[in-house]
Amino acid sequence: MTTFPAPDCVWDRKAELGEGVVWSVAEQAVYWVDIPARSLHRYTPATKARHSWDAPARTTFVVPVDGGGLLCGHEDGLRTFSPGDGAFGPLHPIEPLLHDNRLNDGAVDNAGRLWFGTMHDPEEAATGSLYCLEGLRDPPEPRLMDGGYTVTNGPAFDAVRHRLYHTDSAARRIYAFDLAPDGTLRNKRVFAEPDHGFPDGMTVDAEGTLWVALWAGGGVQRYRPDGSPDGFVAFPCDHVTRIAFGDPDLRTAYVSTARRGLDDAALRRQPLAGGLFRFRVAVPGLPQHLFRPG
Repeated sequence: MTTFPAPDCVWDRKAELGEGVVWSVAEQAVYWVDIPARSLHRYTPATKARHSWDAPARTTFVVPVDGGGLLCGHEDGLRTFSPGDGAFGPLHPIEPLLHDNRLNDGAVDNAGRLWFGTMHDPEEAATGSLYCLEGLRDPPEPRLMDGGYTVTNGPAFDAVRHRLYHTDSAARRIYAFDLAPDGTLRNKRVFAEPDHGFPDGMTVDAEGTLWVALWAGGGVQRYRPDGSPDGFVAFPCDHVTRIAFGDPDLRTAYVSTARRGLDDAALRRQPLAGGLFRFRVAVPGLPQHLFRPG
């Protein structure tokens, strides 16, 4: 079983629901969000600089865009964002008739397509879906790829094995799909079911190993491509939400955490809950792909 160094906290932000960690190659920086606080954050490792912006709605994920800037998933749709002037673009609504749904997690594949999920905000009904978006039109034209989720999470891609991974966190189930070059999904199957915690955000490294953050699981679980577990990174807090690889060598894992659902006693035991963490790995992650808006 692989062992890993203990994570250290690089930003004790005390986020209520820290999420959406992503690496910006252009800026050599980490972006992440605090969903209920409607805030977007950037951490630059080389200088340890920190910057935060207020968002017009609950922000659930961010992805870098080919040509510059970011595309943000909000509770009600998609907006572009320019870090230079802090300006958000107009709203592109998603599922405007499903008032109890909101966007949750998202990621970009090697073809520049955005994959994102919606979820039932009260986390009670299986009204969430998985979408694929090629280009940003107004209105956007995402393809509905799969449905029946309560809490969607973690699109992640293994380009060598032509796989897409996706999670229904409420069901404690990680799915694998065969991903065709045209974006078609086939052969949905259960890849893994964690025996503790709820699978949240995830990513794939250069060996095709899947790294999964565990809500209420106190760490990050690593899975081989056959679905067998291969190492666990313990965190000093219960709610671990998303992982992404960064730094020039892509051998630093950056991980968001959350304070939501922790009572006063738990917070005294976990004072760093809601912080941004990092730890080093031997196998690098995959390069961060850019969303192609055209």
